Amino acid sequence: MPKRNSEKSPLVRLPTDYGDFEIQTITSKFDQFPHVILQSKKPLSEVPILRIHSECFTGDVLGSKRCDCAYQLHKSLERINKDGGILIYLRQEGRGIGLHSKIEAYALQDQGLDTMEANKALGFEYDEREYSIALSILKEKNINQVRLITNNPGKINFLIDNGVEVKEIISLIKPTDQYNLKYLKTKRDKMGHKLPKEI
Repeated sequence: MPKRNSEKSPLVRLPTDYGDFEIQTITSKFDQFPHVILQSKKPLSEVPILRIHSECFTGDVLGSKRCDCAYQLHKSLERINKDGGILIYLRQEGRGIGLHSKIEAYALQDQGLDTMEANKALGFEYDEREYSIALSILKEKNINQVRLITNNPGKINFLIDNGVEVKEIISLIKPTDQYNLKYLKTKRDKMGHKLPKEI
């Protein structure tokens, strides 16, 4: 059996379509898959840009139009490359319920439930994610102030409650269409996400 690597991989260069980054993975005994730290090659400012992004295979990889995940990921990488910062990619698919359950939730959404109702119908909380690994990464890097890319008040409150000052909130708004309109309205009206009233 191969020897298990340490909890962190080496930090290595990763050229991408969005620019040059450095990538590192981190695992713990509680995680099934390694989380990813993607950092711009530019030196971090005193208040770096931060995106905490939860895995979305259907959006990030397959380009699903049912959500705004890929849009937020790609726009975040563009901004981080331009201004310097970090993207923490957390392996908590489907707001923490896993890919299989997320597809089951899609089936319920196709029957008329919204994204929150579908998760509840499957026996989950509407959002099962947690961000402690992201906090530990920030603490290790001595990052105490950030410009946060998010529309999610839960992420903002988590960082503030744990001693990380959010100096600026950078909102990313994906244009609405027939596939994501109900999803985005649910995030705004039921989950408190900072999205325009006119969508």
